[in-house]
Amino acid sequence: MPSSRIPRRILWSVVGCLLLTSQLIAQEPQLPNPGNPPISREQQIQLGFKAASEVYQQMPVLPDSSPETQYVRQIGQRLASVIPQEYSWPFEFHTIAEKDINAFALPGGPMFVNIGAITAAGSEAELAGVMAHEMAHVYMQHSAKMIKQNTGPSIVAGLGQILGSMIGGIGGAAASVGGQLAGGAWSMKFSRTDESQADAVGAMIMYRAGYDPRALARFFERLQQEGGSRGPQFLSDHPNPGNRQEAILNEADKWPQKQWRTNSSQFASMQQDAKRVITYSAQEIADGAKSGRWADLNRKNGAVFKAPEGVNVRPTSDQSGGPQRSSQGLPQPSGQFSWQDVAPSSQMVTENFGPIRISRPDNWEVFSPQQQGQSATIAPRAGIVGNGIGVGVIINGFNPQSGSGDIDRATSEIIRSLQSGNSGMQVMGDPEPVTVNGVHGRSVMLDGPSPFTGSNGQPQRERDWLVTLPQPDGSVVYVVFVSPQSESQRLKPTFESMLRTLHTQN
Repeated sequence: MPSSRIPRRILWSVVGCLLLTSQLIAQEPQLPNPGNPPISREQQIQLGFKAASEVYQQMPVLPDSSPETQYVRQIGQRLASVIPQEYSWPFEFHTIAEKDINAFALPGGPMFVNIGAITAAGSEAELAGVMAHEMAHVYMQHSAKMIKQNTGPSIVAGLGQILGSMIGGIGGAAASVGGQLAGGAWSMKFSRTDESQADAVGAMIMYRAGYDPRALARFFERLQQEGGSRGPQFLSDHPNPGNRQEAILNEADKWPQKQWRTNSSQFASMQQDAKRVITYSAQEIADGAKSGRWADLNRKNGAVFKAPEGVNVRPTSDQSGGPQRSSQGLPQPSGQFSWQDVAPSSQMVTENFGPIRISRPDNWEVFSPQQQGQSATIAPRAGIVGNGIGVGVIINGFNPQSGSGDIDRATSEIIRSLQSGNSGMQVMGDPEPVTVNGVHGRSVMLDGPSPFTGSNGQPQRERDWLVTLPQPDGSVVYVVFVSPQSESQRLKPTFESMLRTLHTQN
């Protein structure tokens, strides 16, 4: 009687066919097209790395040589390597000596991971999951897309913090106003839709890099269970889009199984080392930022910000660790005024600052920021005198202490702040109503000392035209048009033309 047993070679052939079929059904995840935000790739990189330079002034950053940073960088580079070149960014990875479990990534690729997140991770895969989630925000360009959608104070604050420029004189006074803005570009909170996308894309990045994406779900689950003083910080900055862990697990179950990366030999030793790092609470970091403590500490520890090649980010502190008030890289005229050197072209080009759009003469330039809270400046190079601006336009955002809805009181606050930075400034009459592209604001002339001398070599006065425009979130966008008194009438048509082109995200 013939045997009913199936020959082993046939059995394994059947099993192999079944496995092959299952692999054909389960496809590896493909990263999605991130779409097109309202600002360019180059603008995102400049914006993000300028913000990163401010992190080094506002937070305690570990030096790149630290074991924690080196380890985080290895994981980050492994994750970044699986992103298609056409969608990748110049990712950089740094660590912050903060107790809270958190991490954030800036437009263009700079990422910062708190020590609290490193010590809280249950495995290398969980730490990689946190980083992949943040990387996904950059990949999907969520911050850049928020510039168009978000009307909250953080967007206007971002203009003052990232696009500002301290150049002394009226410029320095304007910078002090912007410096009152709270929060930062790195504190902008994403929507639940953004978080859902970051979870999904982050899981894909993990999978492609060889990490089990279920580790990301485990990390979120532990944070929810842990609660207390450490857990909620990450969750408050990364709101739950709903069924977060279940959604990640459901996606991961659709993908083919593979051999996952396990903890490297470095993980346990690095995590123990991280527990010995002196860390600070969020409140301690905020207090230290006000006193300039972190800029000095970072300098002493060798935590120095370096922008990638080709990214123009000027340093924000001098050798002593204090704020730099000079216009680094700008010519330093003697103070003698020449109309030919500053005369505006009749050809105009549009500058897009995200929440603000304005046209400028094509022979005037936009000067880059030097520290947090400072103003965006449009001026001819010859309009810069030492630490002052003698001809040009200053743009910034302001959160009034008086609260929202009262543009007259907000305008008065801005004037007082400008005067506090320039004791010789006087108000010429009362603020008057002005409408700029449908926004009803205020207009007032100010008089102050000019950095330019007159034709006789003697000091002269300048005219500063202040325009304030309220925003739906209660903040105020303000513009100051600066000109020497002797040439204020010749510059007036250019300033009026620029104001007519000013558009805010109202």
